[in-house]
Amino acid sequence: MNLPCLGDLLPSLQHPAVRDLAWALLSPPLLSEAPAPQRHPLTASRWAEQPDELTDWLRLLDTQPGVLEAWLAQCNVRRLGLYYERLWQFALCQAPGIDLLVANLPIRQGGQTLGELDLLLRDQEGVHHLELAVKFYLGLEGDSARHDRWLGPGSHDRLDIKLRRLCDHQLRLPSEPAAQLLLSELTSAQISSALWLGGYLFLPVANACSAPVGADPRHLGGRWLRHHDWPSFAGHDDRATWQPLPRHAWLAPAQMPPDAVWRRPNFDRWLSEVEGQRQAKMLVRLEAQSNGHWLEQERLFLVPRAWPAH
Repeated sequence: MNLPCLGDLLPSLQHPAVRDLAWALLSPPLLSEAPAPQRHPLTASRWAEQPDELTDWLRLLDTQPGVLEAWLAQCNVRRLGLYYERLWQFALCQAPGIDLLVANLPIRQGGQTLGELDLLLRDQEGVHHLELAVKFYLGLEGDSARHDRWLGPGSHDRLDIKLRRLCDHQLRLPSEPAAQLLLSELTSAQISSALWLGGYLFLPVANACSAPVGADPRHLGGRWLRHHDWPSFAGHDDRATWQPLPRHAWLAPAQMPPDAVWRRPNFDRWLSEVEGQRQAKMLVRLEAQSNGHWLEQERLFLVPRAWPAH
């Protein structure tokens, strides 16, 4: 594939949802070697052959974002994973050379829901069932090459568990008799299943830690730190501008107007208020740009003393 470079395109995009859309389409996967086939949803789109068309489409959408805003408003997408899926669905409905047959298709048998197919699409290479996921995993000190050493910020989600669920359950759903009956109404073609796993990997500040086995060399990431270690960490550069990033804004790197950037007293007050809370917090370090906006330079998870909680 020959998609546009995210780093080249993103600075020219201003609308938050369009930036998130570009991030979803163009960011690298977490893994280059997974226990099941991975397939970028745009693999056989004309956009993959003529990336300038995709660039032009995103830039036009940035100036006229109403259609994307209306699409997102059709569903309650408070969960970040559902928001990520909706962004993909929007793009695939527009992508030349791709026919999105169905999205979020529930598979039921005897009154029980067995699961849901994220995407079923047709392109010049055939019909594809794709499972999408966007994840944020923090690596534990120690043997961090192991997938079970990578946890979500809530410490309940784990990379190995997610991969097992994808491979052993979600990707096998089309072979269920109940699914085959439904799918036969949509296509007579053979269906191939694959996953696409996006997101960020976070390394501990305190200790050296390697990426998990199979990590994509281009994977996006940051660092993580325990709350009580913040003063010594921040003391290395007391001029840095940090602030929390709400969960719905975790996809594309943050870009903020000057009036949205916190002053140091605001951040210090917030830091005191969240001390002792059990939830991990995403922080971003911002720097002012020549266009007046402030742009994310790095991201860091601030986790409680007892993290991970089992």
